[in-house]
Amino acid sequence: MTDTTSQLDGTAIALDSTVPSSWSPTTWFAVISMAATSFALVSAEFLPAGLLTPMARDLGISEGTAGQVVTATASVGAVTALLSNVLIGKLNRKTVLVGLSALAIGSNLVAALATDFWLLLLGRAGLGIALSGFWALSVAVVARLVGANATGRGMAIVTLGVSLATIAAPSMGALISDWLGWRAATAMTAGLAVIAMLLQILSLPTLPANTSNSLSDVFRLTKRRTVQLGMLAILLLMTGHFAGSVYVRPFLEQVTLLGTGPIALALLGFGIAAVIGNVAGGRLADANIRTALAVTAALMAFAAFALVLWGAFSGIAFALVTVWGFAFGMAPVVLPTNLSRGAADALEAAGSLMVVSFQVAISIGALFGGYVVDHYGASAPLTLTAVLALSTIVLALLQPRN
Repeated sequence: MTDTTSQLDGTAIALDSTVPSSWSPTTWFAVISMAATSFALVSAEFLPAGLLTPMARDLGISEGTAGQVVTATASVGAVTALLSNVLIGKLNRKTVLVGLSALAIGSNLVAALATDFWLLLLGRAGLGIALSGFWALSVAVVARLVGANATGRGMAIVTLGVSLATIAAPSMGALISDWLGWRAATAMTAGLAVIAMLLQILSLPTLPANTSNSLSDVFRLTKRRTVQLGMLAILLLMTGHFAGSVYVRPFLEQVTLLGTGPIALALLGFGIAAVIGNVAGGRLADANIRTALAVTAALMAFAAFALVLWGAFSGIAFALVTVWGFAFGMAPVVLPTNLSRGAADALEAAGSLMVVSFQVAISIGALFGGYVVDHYGASAPLTLTAVLALSTIVLALLQPRN
């Protein structure tokens, strides 16, 4: 077996296909600490979905105004993503990650103790900084922990925290809010961040940075064709996903004619399939990134287009929503891994571009999805999802071979 190396952020990483089978217990512990961090951060991000009514009532604001706490998190995260890896300079990356967890703890406590909307907004803005900083560093840190050829599988474990949080946070938040109040539910996410920070302190090795990034480094990276294709893949597939997935419930109500209970069951199937998709996406991404991207896009295109054609049949609709969930679970693993393959020598800068691309895709998807559903009906956003996912398949064919 040929043993080659790639210089990743100043640290030589062996590109050995046997790396996953030789992970040490300390490596597993470190990767799991990253997964725990993603779970804590994303739980806090999605928590307001189950708390808007009591939060708005307590603070004396409308539910629409309360919903802006989610917008604040995403908006601050998008701006911070470009600057985070520049501002940290040559700080030890372990120190930065622990600091971001500490920021998440403080931000969640500020939100839990907020006496007015502006304090709540301040807490959520701090969370946005912690989220964007963590995800901008995630691929680079995972590559240093597990080796470049196992980055996909490492990121699959980290993004597993995202899938679990997406399923658990809104429902658990609503339950805890009913029992103990929305402030207790928000404080719970601070507790999750404490656990994540302790795991980081105990498990992460020292991660010195031999180089620092600048904005010019980040923008210079965008001149690479592989990076351009990687960013475009994120924009196409995630814009399509968020244009359609937000309106899956109205589709199931208006076209499939399902009630609240069956819809909740279908969305649970979506979430469980996403967890399985995380694992499958990691393995396929490490084996062949072009195939992984094409399969992810093809599954999403098929699910969305088939729903438009046959979504009136409840059994078929259930199955297709599950397929969509599987594809969505693959995407947060495949898309960052795909982008990183074009920037193996600048993973942190690529991480910033990855986060910005995701945030822009989420914003555009929500905007266009809302427009087409208002003007063309419940099936239109899913058609848009299918078209953009099909475009991503074409893009995958343009990727250089492994």
